[in-house]
Amino acid sequence: MEKDNGESHEMPIDGTLDLHTFRPKEVKELIPDYIDICLENGIYQLRIIHGKGKGVLRRIVHAALENHPEVESFRHESGGGSWGATVVDLKRRTEK
Repeated sequence: MEKDNGESHEMPIDGTLDLHTFRPKEVKELIPDYIDICLENGIYQLRIIHGKGKGVLRRIVHAALENHPEVESFRHESGGGSWGATVVDLKRRTEK
């Protein structure tokens, strides 16, 4: 994935996206791209780590998820870091 300054940012495609290394303005575009890549790799549940903080990243993430046609549902992660991560269920693509 490419950062705004042209620098490439390598990340594993395993269903977990840690946003701590990204600036908030990058997240709005990153979320749909990551969803598409996960779907291409048969990953249908994501964990997006946005941190607790003031909630700015969480709101950006949730807005992107609400508007994405491939998102079935999302919720705060249950357990220890519940407010710092969001679990996303994606719609399964059917073969044509």
